[in-house]
Amino acid sequence: MILINLLPHREAARKRQKERFFTQLAGSALLGGLICGAVFTWYQGQISAQQDRNGFLQREIAKLDLEIRDIANLQREIASLRARQTAVEDLQSDRNIPVHLLNELVAQLPDGVFLSSVKQEGQSVLLTGVAQSQERVSELLRNFANRSDWLTRPELVEIVAGTVSLTAREQRRVSNFTVRVALRRGSENPSTQPAANPPGRV
Repeated sequence: MILINLLPHREAARKRQKERFFTQLAGSALLGGLICGAVFTWYQGQISAQQDRNGFLQREIAKLDLEIRDIANLQREIASLRARQTAVEDLQSDRNIPVHLLNELVAQLPDGVFLSSVKQEGQSVLLTGVAQSQERVSELLRNFANRSDWLTRPELVEIVAGTVSLTAREQRRVSNFTVRVALRRGSENPSTQPAANPPGRV
């Protein structure tokens, strides 16, 4: 017996293919959505973690800024205290400056040189006097430059020839001079510095 299928099988096959296609399409769309959701969630987690790290870094930077400001304030206070300490030390060392000045003038003044005026302005001393000759003035300058611990950098301001009346008939030629010399502070004077330890001693 011969069987003949008269049903529309092509339409049925086409319908099954269409249903299979839409099922696959829906599955692909669902899978794509799941993948996109997972990637989005992962990126959101990374962004959130980075934001947390950024917030932590900003808080630590703010703490460091405060500490830096505190350190700067401490440095300013230390500098101010050092300046005050230096000023006090200079005042203490300058108390005896007039005594040292007079002692040095007596010690370094050569014979035949007489001072008529001594004027101190800060660390500068202006000396005015009379010498028997210009050689005596040169000797005075050498003494200040080479032999004095308290007087340094002598400078001849002027020297003028003059005369002095010894008696009614006798006159002597002299040199009137003005000399400027620098006065060392106690902290600058090598003679007031503590001696270095000898070799082999601690």
